[in-house]
Amino acid sequence: MDIVLLLKAAVMGVVEGLTEFLPISSTGHLILAGALLGMDDDKAKVFDIAIQTGAIFAVIWVYWQKIASTVVALPTQVQARRFALNVLIAFVPAVVLGLLFGKFIKSHLFTPTVVASTFIVGGFIILWVEARMAPADPAAESADKLTPPPELAEQPTARIEAVEDMRPMDALKVGLVQCLAMIPGTSRSGATIIGGMLLGLSRKAATDFSFYLAIPTLIGAGAYSLYKERALLSLADAPVFAVGLVFSFISAWVCVRWLLRYIATHSFAPFAWYRIGFGFVVLATAWTGAVTWAA
Repeated sequence: MDIVLLLKAAVMGVVEGLTEFLPISSTGHLILAGALLGMDDDKAKVFDIAIQTGAIFAVIWVYWQKIASTVVALPTQVQARRFALNVLIAFVPAVVLGLLFGKFIKSHLFTPTVVASTFIVGGFIILWVEARMAPADPAAESADKLTPPPELAEQPTARIEAVEDMRPMDALKVGLVQCLAMIPGTSRSGATIIGGMLLGLSRKAATDFSFYLAIPTLIGAGAYSLYKERALLSLADAPVFAVGLVFSFISAWVCVRWLLRYIATHSFAPFAWYRIGFGFVVLATAWTGAVTWAA
């Protein structure tokens, strides 16, 4: 058993778990980490997708009560059926566009330079959205409740406060926005959360729906990738995949619980600045030859 390879798998699992649900792109970080660790061949790409399942198990664990109650209520409650239908509707665009363009994107866009550029662009988009939402943020309200600043009165409040209030068209729009994350470095969670906020969802509703939508999206992507590339794999790969899954689960569980507390009182601006700064570092080191990001 190759201990060094298992350690690399553990590192990749931690990277996946910590970045999957933050608006900083897990795929982008896995591409960069894989380039540094020498895990960037075809089998490694299957590994990257497969270990997302570990992160999803963490979401299922955190949201287990909601998921279980929804499944039990499906035969009798309209609200439960509407919620399940919305998740399904939002999931469909990723399936269709993934089948149509997935191979092309993996062949041409899975490069450190593309990832770094998308980091930077996505960071500025997050800052722009947060600037639009700032007056509605409780932390930005005037200390004097009797004389709020003029811009606060003009700032529209969230149209949808909870995922249960979403309509099918809202779900479809979020699902279409999620497809932007097919471009590595965009961030699936970032696209769905920030996009959801622009579409009228509250910060919490957008985050919750992003997590729920991740369950079919990432499990489906992992299962499809394993099946499609099964010829590349053997029983000897099982320990490496198992280590990646376990470390992905643990780090994602910690991250999801932290993020749910964080969004109650904070914006996503720090993640935007991280994206911008890290993106420029990657571009600078690639252009100067200080770091060999691509094999």
